[in-house]
Amino acid sequence: MEPTAHSQQEASTPSSMETAEDLAFKLNVAVRDGNREDVLELLEKGADVNSKAESGWTPLQSAVQANKEDLVWLLMEKGACPYARKDNGGTAFTEAAIAGNVNILELLLDCGLNINDHDDNGFTAFMEAAWYGRKEALKFLYSKGANVNLRRAVSEEKAKLHKGGATALMDACREGHFSVVKTLVQEMGADVNICDNRGRNALIHALKKGCAKERYESAVSIGHFLLDHGVDVNSKDECGKTALILAVEMRSPDLVKALLEKGEIDIDDADEKGNTALMVAVEGNDYNIANLLCEKGARTDVGNLIAIANRKRACDMERLLRQYNARLVPETLKDWEPNSKRWRDQLKKLYKIYRPMIGKLKIFQQIQQRIQNTSQGGIYLGLHGGTEVAVRISRSTEGDKEKTFFEQCGNCEHLLKLFQFEEAGGYIYLCFPLWEKNLEEHLQEPEDQMDYKDALRMIFQAVRELHSLGFAHQNLHPSNFFIDLGGKIYLADFDNKRKLIEGNKELVNSDLEALGRLVLYVLRGGRKPLQQVSTEDLAANSPDYREALDLVGSLVSHDERGLEGLSKHPYFWSKQTRFKFLKSIWNKIKDLHDRKAVFQAPNATESFPYPSWTKKIDEDVLNIMKNPRKGGPFRYRNDVIDLLRLIRNLDEHPDIRISNKIGDHAEYFLKLFPALTIYVYNSLRQNPEYSHFADIQALSL
Repeated sequence: MEPTAHSQQEASTPSSMETAEDLAFKLNVAVRDGNREDVLELLEKGADVNSKAESGWTPLQSAVQANKEDLVWLLMEKGACPYARKDNGGTAFTEAAIAGNVNILELLLDCGLNINDHDDNGFTAFMEAAWYGRKEALKFLYSKGANVNLRRAVSEEKAKLHKGGATALMDACREGHFSVVKTLVQEMGADVNICDNRGRNALIHALKKGCAKERYESAVSIGHFLLDHGVDVNSKDECGKTALILAVEMRSPDLVKALLEKGEIDIDDADEKGNTALMVAVEGNDYNIANLLCEKGARTDVGNLIAIANRKRACDMERLLRQYNARLVPETLKDWEPNSKRWRDQLKKLYKIYRPMIGKLKIFQQIQQRIQNTSQGGIYLGLHGGTEVAVRISRSTEGDKEKTFFEQCGNCEHLLKLFQFEEAGGYIYLCFPLWEKNLEEHLQEPEDQMDYKDALRMIFQAVRELHSLGFAHQNLHPSNFFIDLGGKIYLADFDNKRKLIEGNKELVNSDLEALGRLVLYVLRGGRKPLQQVSTEDLAANSPDYREALDLVGSLVSHDERGLEGLSKHPYFWSKQTRFKFLKSIWNKIKDLHDRKAVFQAPNATESFPYPSWTKKIDEDVLNIMKNPRKGGPFRYRNDVIDLLRLIRNLDEHPDIRISNKIGDHAEYFLKLFPALTIYVYNSLRQNPEYSHFADIQALSL
């Protein structure tokens, strides 16, 4: 007998005795057990093929993890979604890479999955295959276009904690899969010198777990292999440990010797606790490695090595150290207090620990000592001859160019200046006066108050100074403006985006446009991203609203006044300067035959904003001014000329009755007529015959 439509519906609906959750749980268990019959029966009962078990696992993901190809095919035929994600963002595709099953990877790729798709921790299928040593899966994914050098993408919050950024090569090195490492480098061209967000390259990842007995041999082999393929030996881990220090911790004399033979490594470099490779060897009572380091010239006058050897009861070690002039000298360090408030703790730490000196510079290239990231590398804290500095490290060739540029800034008030520099090992260390925060950081700190007008005045001057040197900045981002303890702002270009102007007005115009956005960003208090701010974000009730609006418009429209002229814009005038300007205009025009012509510029587009101003002003004030104590009554007209006449007369001939009524004259009129100053200023400026009236220098304000 054929089943009816009703009976078919019942078969596909969970029975009253079993909930959808029950069936989902059983389906996942059946899949993990590889029980095909139970899987089919549960699906017939109505179990959701895309249901999720604990941590968001779907039956398809479970089948892939269990490496059950037949169940994967079955579930796909029954409508399993290949794109479904676990709670951590992982998919069946990444699970197939972990399992190393090429057939399943190919099946899922045919469904249209992105080969470089990643989970919430940034792991791609290619990275998972490398982590678990699945060489065949790795080769397959590479043949299908997987990005070999893709760095682990993480959320902004994790990136701030310096998580992520690792590559598949780092994963293979970390887990000790030597054959996979060779495949990645030799066959796929993996870059051995990419660093993760903690500044660690593949070599550091290879040696981090090398102390573990089961990882020792593979770590040594990978270390030698990477050294043969040009890996940077000066990379460090998150604790400041160099590859040399890690090799000493592993107690591998062969690897220590190989590192030293590279000739590029600083044998006396120290970690965040001030421990050098020799100190680590002495602490571990490793005579052979200590002897090797001493023979290669490791310093014995730091770290109280004799005291460590004595504590270890290591007589042979003590004799070795004394042979190389080690002495038992108690180290006393006077207390020291930095000037910087923000960087105080890290500067004190730098002051106390041992660091090999670079000329007069003491520096520690470690994340905690990094004060800013740039596209060209990090900026680090330093002490140069005891002075607190910010240090930029560059290869000598590029560094010499930067040095030349910063030396040109020496006579500029608001461009970052070069304090000192040192050179060593093919690198140049550029030292700058230490700043507290950049502009972006400052604006995002609610407790930090800023005089926006004064800040923008300094910013304008900085850009003017750069242009006067013949350069356009091309990257006027708030992170490139630095603020010192005294609140002074300096502009720098650590990303090397600047360009020689050489008559190219477009470069100057692009800086003006960027400056317009920066003005809005500052006036918005940094509460909105730079690229998203607009004039709509300005507070219309701000006393400087009209002036700020005009200033931004002038910058964006590449106003002919340029930065020199716009630096004298009414936005930067004080309240008293604005009022004095308005008063002075009447004195300039009162004897003219045609006063109206002053405010009728040929290309003027703005009309007088207060055509009924006599109705806005306080009635008692207007009546007093209409009927002066001497002379007959005077009737004020609703035009700008008579408004300026009233402002001038009222202030030049004060009346106690008016002062008692309105208080400070400037405060009263500028609040009542906020658009008056910019209207008068622009009307005069745009009128060729009377533009000199707008020159505040000529007005002796």
